[in-house]
Amino acid sequence: MRTLLKRMGVEALYCKPSTSRRNAQHKVWPYLLRGMKIERANQAWALDTTYVPMARGFVYLTAVVDWASHKILTHRVAITLEAVHAVEVLEEAFARYGHPDIVNTDQGSQFTAGAFTEAVLGRGIRLSMDGKGAWRDNVFVAVERVWRSIKYEEIYLRAYASRSAMPGAPLANILSCTTANVPHSRLADQTPDEAYFATLPAIKSAA
Repeated sequence: MRTLLKRMGVEALYCKPSTSRRNAQHKVWPYLLRGMKIERANQAWALDTTYVPMARGFVYLTAVVDWASHKILTHRVAITLEAVHAVEVLEEAFARYGHPDIVNTDQGSQFTAGAFTEAVLGRGIRLSMDGKGAWRDNVFVAVERVWRSIKYEEIYLRAYASRSAMPGAPLANILSCTTANVPHSRLADQTPDEAYFATLPAIKSAA
């Protein structure tokens, strides 16, 4: 059976390449959010990357999420885990939403690379990285739900052959609907958009 499945190109859809693979030569920054109460927009942002299989190859989808409101600020699809893609999606968020106090990531090589850490620290923002024993807030549960929606409602159904065949509009539409139209019980039945913009007067604007 295994031989027949291999010949037909049939395989289970599951994550293979690690999106959090660490580079031993890169500096790892301490986790800063343990015990911290995060309750306003732009107090802390999280970056998360998910692996998306295609008919030929795979791509990576990275999003910047406001921790308090679960609002997905920006996202980007790339064919590699190079730091440049993480920098670009983060700088787009800076340009559109200002600067957070803290940026939190995992210890993936794209986030520990000098280009990314400089993009954060060079603006006077504190950098936090999940490590051994660090808890992960339910903001990541919300992000995982969005990843599942994108994969099962769009990518797996369409079976795109490659990155070039995958249009950006469907992804943007799903992310926009999730952020703008879906209330969260944790947010007092507000949508992420409502929870985020409710605290805008208290946050810092972009320089």
